[in-house]
Amino acid sequence: MSRRLGRELALKVLYQVDLVGAAPERALEDLCRDEEVPSDSAEFARQLVAGVLGRQGEIDALIARYAREWSLTRMAVVDRNILRLGVFQILHRPDIPASVAINEAVELAKRYGEAESGRFVNGILGQLVRDREGAAADRQETAALGCCGGDDPSVGG
Repeated sequence: MSRRLGRELALKVLYQVDLVGAAPERALEDLCRDEEVPSDSAEFARQLVAGVLGRQGEIDALIARYAREWSLTRMAVVDRNILRLGVFQILHRPDIPASVAINEAVELAKRYGEAESGRFVNGILGQLVRDREGAAADRQETAALGCCGGDDPSVGG
């Protein structure tokens, strides 16, 4: 439950940063004080916020690529920041399975977003994971062909 709370806190902080330019550390401190947050949840939220903000350009570019017909500025602030959290966890937190990152993002979207937010978030994050898995499979196949010679007679002995 502490990670779920941490994700929720991270979303609230990212929302404040995005909407009004709040200072992330101060926003987190205020939330933790107001809601009496356990220290492990606060630390997880801090890690997520720092990770998202530290890689926001990369994350936003990826979201923009997958959110066809939706610019980042057109997205609801909540949805945009849930996607940022999800993408960060999928790309940069190997300790968090992609399925967990997606599920938690969808739950946040259902709780804080609009009626279609859950489907929107699930569609984008799901496609990102499918593409990454496909690319990983392609790399494995290429590596296997490279080590075994494949159909190229110039490779191998």
